[in-house]
Amino acid sequence: MTGTEIGLAAVDLGASSGRVIHGRVGPGVLQMREVRRFRNGPVTLPDGLYWDILGLYQDILAGITDATRAGPEIQGVAIDSWAVDYGLIAVDGSLLGNPRHYRDARTTGAVIDTVHAAAPVDKLYGINGLQYLPFNTLYQFAADPHIGEPGVQALLIPDLLGYWLTGHRVAEDTNASTTGLLDARTGQWNTDLIDTLGLPTGLLPRVVPPGTVVGDLTDQVQAQLGLHRPVTVSTVGSHDTASAVVGVPAENPNFAYISCGTWGLVGVELDQPVLTEDSRAANFTNERGVDGTIRYLRNVMGLWLLSETLRTWELQGEKSSLTGLIAAAADIPPGGPTFDPDEPQFLPPGDMPARIAEACRNTGQQPPQTRPEIVRCILDSLAITFAARVHDAARLSGQRVDVIHIVGGGSQNTLLCQLIADAAGLPVVAGPVEATALGNLLVQARTHGALTGDLWDLRAQLRAAVTTARYSPQPLPGRP
Repeated sequence: MTGTEIGLAAVDLGASSGRVIHGRVGPGVLQMREVRRFRNGPVTLPDGLYWDILGLYQDILAGITDATRAGPEIQGVAIDSWAVDYGLIAVDGSLLGNPRHYRDARTTGAVIDTVHAAAPVDKLYGINGLQYLPFNTLYQFAADPHIGEPGVQALLIPDLLGYWLTGHRVAEDTNASTTGLLDARTGQWNTDLIDTLGLPTGLLPRVVPPGTVVGDLTDQVQAQLGLHRPVTVSTVGSHDTASAVVGVPAENPNFAYISCGTWGLVGVELDQPVLTEDSRAANFTNERGVDGTIRYLRNVMGLWLLSETLRTWELQGEKSSLTGLIAAAADIPPGGPTFDPDEPQFLPPGDMPARIAEACRNTGQQPPQTRPEIVRCILDSLAITFAARVHDAARLSGQRVDVIHIVGGGSQNTLLCQLIADAAGLPVVAGPVEATALGNLLVQARTHGALTGDLWDLRAQLRAAVTTARYSPQPLPGRP
C-alpha cells in the first residue's frame, strides 16, 4: 500500500463543536472536506458541568457514515480532542456516568491541597513536568468518588470513543501526558506516583504512541453503519494540540507555535523535557508530541474570552457581528487597557465583559466602554500574553525562535496576528486554520503506509498543500 492515495476520516472534537473530516492523502496529495459538524459544549446540571458524550458518539457515528459516502472509501478513522477529561468504565464495560467538564468546580482548593499533601508541587513537576492547572486529571481523580470502585478503568475522551468503536482500550500518550500521572522522561505511567496518590492498580490502560493501530470497527458498529468492509481505528496525536503542532508548516526547528482556539497553547517543540525549577515557577508544561517530541508550552485562556463575551451580549438581547467588531477594534489606537487573561476569574462561564472591567479597575486602569473597545482590550491582552510566553519558552528551553506560527481559528483574526507580531517583535505566519485535522490525517496516512518519513517529511507535504499569511512586526511606541 506504500505510496498509494487513500481515504481517511479524521474526527476532531473541540470544546465548542466537533466535526468529521474526509481526507484524501498520498504522495503529493493532501485534501480534506468537512462532511459533518455538530455542537459540543458543557451541559449544566444541578450538581455541575458535564459533557454529552453519548450525543457526541452518535454524531461521530453519523459523521463516519457520511465519510464512507464521500469517496474514496475510507480505510481508517482517528480521533483527536481536548485533554484531561475522562470517562470511567466499570468491570462489565459500562460507562459510569457522563464525563465531567474540565470547567466544573469539583476540583476545589481542598481537593488540590489533598493531592499536594501527598505529592508536593515540586515533586510532581519533577515527575510529570506539567503546568499547574486545577483541572489536570490527577486532581479530577481526587474529586471522583467512583475512582476507588473495584475494577474501574479511566479512559481519556478519544480513548473512550475509540473503545466503543473497536472494543480495545489504550491510552494514547500525547493525551495521557496531560493527566499528571505520566513520567515526562519515560513516557510511561509513573507507578510510584500512582501508588503515592492512592490510585488503584489497573485504573489506567497501557500507553501507546501516535501511529498505533487500535483495531477495526467492531462487527456491531460496522452493522450499525451499514459497512461491508473493515475500517481501522488508529491513534494520532489524540490531544488536539499535538495534532495541531504536526500541522504547523515550519521549515526548521527554530519556531514557536500558538495553537489558538478556545485555548491558546503557546510553546516550542523540543527533543527532551525541561524540568528545572525556573520552568516550574514559570508554570510551563512538558506534554508529549508526535514522534517522541515534547510540546513545551503554556496554556493561555485564548479566544474563550471573546466567545464568552459575545455570548454574554447575545443573552442580553444584542447579537454582535464579530467581523464588524474586529474591524472597529482595529481603528482604535494602541495603548488602551489590558488585563491578565490567565486570572482564575476568567475560567468559568459567565459575564466576561463585567469581569474584564473589574480586572481593569483593580489595576488602576479605565475599563473599556464600547464593544469595539472591549474586543480591542481582549485582543491586546492576548497578544501581549502570547508574545511574553513565546519569549519565556525560548529563554527557559534554550530553543532559538525566529518565527511564530499561529494555527487554528485564531489564525483568521488578522488584527490578533498583527498585534502578536508587534508585541513579540517577530514575524508571524498564520495558518492553516485546519492544522489539527491536517495533522490527524498526515499521521493516519503514515500509519496506513500511504506516506513515509519523519515529522519534517510530513510538514514538507503540508507546506506544499496549504496557504499561509505573513505578518511583520511594526514599531511600537518606545521600540525602534
